[in-house]
This record gives sequence, C-alpha cells and structure tokens, in this order.
Amino acid sequence: MNSNDSRLPEALSPPVLVTSGGALRRVGIEFEFLGPSARGAAGAIARDLGGSIEAEDPNAFRIRNTRLGDLAVETDLRYLHPERHPGLGIRLGAGAARWLGAALSPVVPRELITGPMPIARLPEVDEIVGVLRGAGARGHGTVLWDSLSLHFNIDPPSLDAATLTAFLKAFLLTGDRIRQEVSQGKWWLAHVLPQDYPPAYRQLVLDPDYWPDLKTLADDYLAANPTRRRALDLLPLLAHLDEERVRAVLSHEKIGPRPVFHYRLALSHVSDPRWSILPDWERWLIVERLASDHERLGAAGRMAAG
Repeated sequence: MNSNDSRLPEALSPPVLVTSGGALRRVGIEFEFLGPSARGAAGAIARDLGGSIEAEDPNAFRIRNTRLGDLAVETDLRYLHPERHPGLGIRLGAGAARWLGAALSPVVPRELITGPMPIARLPEVDEIVGVLRGAGARGHGTVLWDSLSLHFNIDPPSLDAATLTAFLKAFLLTGDRIRQEVSQGKWWLAHVLPQDYPPAYRQLVLDPDYWPDLKTLADDYLAANPTRRRALDLLPLLAHLDEERVRAVLSHEKIGPRPVFHYRLALSHVSDPRWSILPDWERWLIVERLASDHERLGAAGRMAAG
C-alpha cells in the first residue's frame, strides 16, 4: 500500500508507509555522543521528557514511559555489560564495571537508543538531541579514529526476497552519493564511515538478473560481508530470518536479530546546535524511492552493469 501520512511532510515520507502485513512501518534511532555518563544522560532525559529510570547495570539505563516512548542510554562497549554478554570471558563485578566505564568515558561513546516509533514521529527525536546537548553531550562525527554514529533501524515494507534485494540494489546504486554527502568532503569523516561492499559483491548484486531467493541472498551476503561494518548492515535482518545460518559464519559477532534494515552510514554531530537527524533520514529516502520504483531501479541497474 502506498500512502503519505498527513502529519509528515512529503520530503520525509517514504513511498510505502504500511508493511505487507498491514502495520504502519516504524523506525528506531541510535546515536552516539560523548560527555555525560549513561546515568547522567538518563537522568537528564527523565527530567525533561518524563519517565522512570531503570538500571540494567552501572553503564546501561532504561527510561520508561517518556513522552517519546521507552528510551535507553548505555556505554557502547560490550565488556562493560558483563551480565548481558556472559560469553566474553571477562566478567566484571558491578564496582569494576562502574570504574572502568568512568575511566573510558572520554573515548568510549554513550549511545541513545529509541524504541521503534512511527515514521511520523521522527522529527521529535531532535528534542532528545537537544536535551542531551543541554546536559553536556558533545561530538562532531568522530572520536579518536572511530565514528560517532547515527543509525536507523527501519521496518522493511516486506520481508520477501524480492523486496530485500530491491533495497540492496538501490543502496548500492545510491550509496556513493550518500557517502559523499555524509563526509562533507572531509577526509577524516570519510575515513570513519563503514567500509564499502567488495567490488565483486557489488557486481554480483547489480547484475540485472540477480533476484535470488532468501537462502541464496543470505549465503551470498555472508560470504562477501562477514562483518557488521557495512553502511547497510543486513546481519540483524538475516539473523531474524535464519539465525542459525548467520551464527554458522559469525558465531561471536555482536548481532541482535530483528526484522529491520540497519542503516549505519550517518554520523552524529551532537555538539552542533544546528544538527538534526532529518537530513540523514532524507538521504535514506533516496534508497526507498529507488527501491520502490522497479522501472527506474531496473534501468539504473542495467546502466551500472553495462
């Protein structure tokens, strides 16, 4: 079903707002920042947006029932969450985890995570950014030699092989343009962006005759991309569809199975009072619109292959 939600400007609306199952498509947001501790950031959110704080561990907090739904803030390092990741081999007690989290806070980002929300509510995420900036959050896209990332977890219109392949093709056809816009011509920003897909895999997927079934799509992706560091990371989605197949290749990788496109090309610039998540959402919509226009997608694919 193609529709535009009347509450959402056309520039921010995907061509398909409803899934094949009849539900409104949703999107979850993750963005990284430096500055306040996870506890301090959670406290600022609860004060400004309402809600109650629940501590999962000294470096991870849930904020329930805010005006923007359930949110979470955590330090983005698995070793600081030993109860969540018992297989890592290093088991820190609560005191040691708290101390290590504080010691690493200048270089290990905190991450704000929203629950899945209707696409029409995306502009409200900028309110969270403002709350955290007011609490001292900062960041200009990089920390040391890594990125401060902005991720979108987007419901696909459908989970069938044709839809997933169309989105993958569309991203390969538009990703270079988006990458250039995100890096703003600055080499240090381009350096921290997720790696591009291998040339041979790009060639395989952009072949006009490449329309695999789900099993072949997964096998080809895993063979060429045994890593989360891809701008359109399909591992969570493939793990949702067949976790055993993914774990056979990536037994220890940090993958949360969920039926979403994990789009992770954007960067977080919390220090900039003009920064908004919406331009990066508009860049993602370049992919959505091409993937949904099969005639244009086919023509672009033939041109790229030819």
